Amino acid sequence: MSAGADGALRFDVITLFPELFAPFLEAGVARRAYASGQIDLKLWNPRDYADGNYRRVDDRPFGGGPGMVMLAEPLARCLAAAQAERADGAAAPVVLFSPVGQVLTHAAVERWAAGAGAVLICGRYEGIDQRFIDRHVTHQISLGDFVLSGGEIAALALLDAVARLQPGVLGDEGSHHQDSFNPAVDGLLDCPHYTRPEHWAGLLVPAELLSGHHARIEAWRRAQRLRLTARQRPELIAAARAAGRLSARDEALLADLERDASG
Repeated sequence: MSAGADGALRFDVITLFPELFAPFLEAGVARRAYASGQIDLKLWNPRDYADGNYRRVDDRPFGGGPGMVMLAEPLARCLAAAQAERADGAAAPVVLFSPVGQVLTHAAVERWAAGAGAVLICGRYEGIDQRFIDRHVTHQISLGDFVLSGGEIAALALLDAVARLQPGVLGDEGSHHQDSFNPAVDGLLDCPHYTRPEHWAGLLVPAELLSGHHARIEAWRRAQRLRLTARQRPELIAAARAAGRLSARDEALLADLERDASG
């Protein structure tokens, strides 16, 4: 992977709507990664690399059908400019957000966060000329089995997930280690969280969290992670089991949950 200036994590985003990224850079926790220079982000508009007075970036699809298709040439020129500006001159990975891509996971986010960045392609309309994809795209990423109006929201999702893993971005350095899917919690879902007041709308905070007994609190949190994951995402339990991450106590709790459910 190719780095940005001074070794920063460098992302170049090719988008017809760069203005969609401005609020993301100016508000919220993730902005710290950009203000500090840990992530170097540059936005590129392929319309700036299109021909003619109208700077056309799309055309009708061969074979007919609804919608328009993004032209390969403006994208290729824009990509070449983005790659040429990267600090060490090495070609960066080129990511297209697409329904055919691999679903983005925490493990994938960790890999991108530990790298040196990429060029992110945000498609629009009915899609991008397949010849550009075949020639230039190295990775395809999907957020799930649904379709968005363009790749910008998916790009923002990846950038936010990567930014929060950078040192100092979160207020508590260890916060992300307790996130759902993190290896620190064995890839399970996170447990429920509570804050003040202790009594709200007739509902109480679980007594274990008020005990001040750290081992008891952690045992409660582990049990809740297992219960929630077994109920909502059983495939994550199977993955943790296959990886040898479940203890005998974990397995006993899961067995009790299964008996209660079948009874």
